[in-house]
Amino acid sequence: MAEPTRAAPRPAGVGELFQLLRDGRPRTRSDLATVTGQSRSTIAARVDALLASGLVAPAGEATSTGGRPPATFAFNPAARVVLAVDLGATHARLAVTDLAGTVLAEHGEAISIDAGPEPVLTRVVEIGRTLLTQAGRVPGDLASVGVGLPGPVEHSTGRPINPPIMPGWDDADVPGILSARLDAPVLVDNDVNLMALGEHTARWRTVDHLLYVKVATGIGAGIILDGSLARGAQGSAGDLGHIAVPGGVDRQCRCGNTGCLEAVASGPAIAADLTAAGVPASTSSDVVALVRSGNVEANRAVRDAGRSIGGVLAACVSMLNPSVIVVGGQVAGAGEHLIAGIREVVYSRSLPLATQHLRIAGTRTGTEAGVLGASAMAAEHVLSASAIDTLVG
Repeated sequence: MAEPTRAAPRPAGVGELFQLLRDGRPRTRSDLATVTGQSRSTIAARVDALLASGLVAPAGEATSTGGRPPATFAFNPAARVVLAVDLGATHARLAVTDLAGTVLAEHGEAISIDAGPEPVLTRVVEIGRTLLTQAGRVPGDLASVGVGLPGPVEHSTGRPINPPIMPGWDDADVPGILSARLDAPVLVDNDVNLMALGEHTARWRTVDHLLYVKVATGIGAGIILDGSLARGAQGSAGDLGHIAVPGGVDRQCRCGNTGCLEAVASGPAIAADLTAAGVPASTSSDVVALVRSGNVEANRAVRDAGRSIGGVLAACVSMLNPSVIVVGGQVAGAGEHLIAGIREVVYSRSLPLATQHLRIAGTRTGTEAGVLGASAMAAEHVLSASAIDTLVG
């Protein structure tokens, strides 16, 4: 069945006109006048303003139908760059990208998020500056910075709020610290929200309703509704890890409750179950390695974890009716065993109408999802209609 399409609003200002050009397709002034219904003089003035900003550049000439060929114009994503930062419990991935999300330079390394904000953010600044140099750009080219953190973030302030696996980070002014050192606006969000945004932007752009589920040290979800990221009132939407598993074991969770999905089906929880069964494991990586080696007990434990996740996701499917669920995170590296357990329960417990066209699939962006989402968030901050109106106004 064909995906429904939504009619694009008719552009009213220079910022909305620019949104038409963000697909990168060259257009003439006449093309833009036809699409928008605006006069050629208005279009000419607005195109000139965008050309002056550098965000739009000449793109050659269109085919002539007689007389002088008309000039075409297109989005120039190389005009500025953004720094994308994906911080996990034990990793940091950073990239400098252009405004269309093309990676120009990138770096990943192991970190300990529990070291606290000062050493971690100092390292982020060091890596960011190095990547700018590697990309052949100067600090003044940096338009904005997007950061994903592995814990709850109050979206309006960009501050982490009581993050369970981030001791010392509660209410830390991450945007203020980084913007002062990098001289650029900084946006911060939960890492899973940005993974959902990155996966959607890079691989599922035509899908309007998507859940991205991260299974790693913790468990969480990012929600795409009507083509946009849904954060909830305070930015805590999608916190699957602290929903009680239906019929699950009454195991203590680090949040203080018992029976939470994270306490039952996260990477460390699976590792603890395996160790108790006589198969030594301590991390998500250990679990994935055991599955890949063909360990029968590990295969069973991961599939059981998938069933627990599926029990919680079945309720989400009934509530949100997504058309795609994407499973990512380190434990997703175990492959079909995890996803098979999820599918088994979701398809059996959700109503047929909700699952009629539902796809449950592994991530298509892999470990790059968070960086791609951080890039998309940072770029949107400077390319939105209101931001363009402010820039050229």
